[in-house]
Amino acid sequence: MRYLPLTDADRKEMLAVIGVKSVDALYRDVPESALLKDLVDLPTLQGEIDVHRHMQALAEKNTPAGRTAFFLGAGAYRHHVPATVDHIIQRSEFLTAYTPYQPEIAQGTLQALYEFQSQVAMLLDMEVANASMYDGSTACAEAAMMAARATKRQKIVFSGGVHPHYVETARTACEALGLDVLVLPAAIDDEAAVAKHLDANVAAVIVQSPNVFGVITDLRKIAEAARTAGALMVATFTEAVAFGAIEPGGSYGADIVCGEGQSIGNALGFGGPYVGLFAVKEKLIRQMPGRVAGETLDAEGKRGFVLTLSTREQHIRREKATSNICTNSGLCQLAWTVHMTLLGEGGLRRLAQLNHEKAIALADALSQVAGVEVLTKRFFNELAVKLPRRAQEVVDALANKGVIGGVAVSRLSPRANMDNVLIACATEMNTDADIALYAKSLHEVLQ
Repeated sequence: MRYLPLTDADRKEMLAVIGVKSVDALYRDVPESALLKDLVDLPTLQGEIDVHRHMQALAEKNTPAGRTAFFLGAGAYRHHVPATVDHIIQRSEFLTAYTPYQPEIAQGTLQALYEFQSQVAMLLDMEVANASMYDGSTACAEAAMMAARATKRQKIVFSGGVHPHYVETARTACEALGLDVLVLPAAIDDEAAVAKHLDANVAAVIVQSPNVFGVITDLRKIAEAARTAGALMVATFTEAVAFGAIEPGGSYGADIVCGEGQSIGNALGFGGPYVGLFAVKEKLIRQMPGRVAGETLDAEGKRGFVLTLSTREQHIRREKATSNICTNSGLCQLAWTVHMTLLGEGGLRRLAQLNHEKAIALADALSQVAGVEVLTKRFFNELAVKLPRRAQEVVDALANKGVIGGVAVSRLSPRANMDNVLIACATEMNTDADIALYAKSLHEVLQ
């Protein structure tokens, strides 16, 4: 027997209150030509077992990262996530909590946000961090718009090493506001080209380190050039684990540092949900999007937490809002905080060391394959490789051999004229056997 929450009598009573005779009358403003005459072409009623079988068959068409030799990077990284992380974030206090509008009953959520902000600020060597954003690409877009507000200038310059998805996300947002966006040509080593394009109308220059090709860029000269031109430098990133081994953007004098936090605490999930990290110099805090949780004392002198800043349209007049970011990635942010707490500074440094060691082993193995050239010389765990054939063809052939070899640059940026370049990444999850299989399979594919 089907469970129907409403009886015919219930429906009649509801329609009477509304003042219409039938459900169809609720749609009288919809043209008849727009109404469906038949059922939608979807499967009809199925039992739970049948639905489960169907969904299982669909799921088995995927290749999970843990089932193969996996070398994908370019913004999505496979790292080990301790079981403790999932255990804590699935506690009902966190899993069901939405947003801390009432601080007196949301102390746990607010404290988690506060701890997260503290960790992000320390990791990125910045003065203030917000309580997270949707993901790295939207954080980058918000940074560009924030820079335009802060400088009252109209031009955003992207280096040729910024992830193309970040560029396109930011371009969409900036052009909607009437801002000019200049994207420099894709460049594996992008350090020298940026300063040439700084002029009196540039609000921000946006750079990435490690960049999309894996290159660790010295941002000091770019930061100095930006300051001289009166522009802000925005340092973005896709791999947060890198800052266990290299200096973050804040150490180079960046005004805004933003990027993706997925690689800490958050497993791969078909592109999301992810968690954006965003930090600024204190003088820019009131232009920062999102929310900031702060520490205070209550009426009894006890430690407590509040929303210190939340300059968005839900709290103040729409025209005064700094962003339309309506929430933070709370559960993903908590996963990041738990994992980072478990690691500590020593653990993060050791994790970063393991990643770099694996990347060195990968670079050495691939460079031994005839016709292959490793283009990235200063890298963390990701590198660009030039192949004698189109990279996408090689990726497809490797997949047939059980190796997910990386991301073709042509897939990220079709107009980059780098059809033979592949971006590959090695993390602590890659074994020596994985790397050996990759090199062997690549050799066979290129024969």
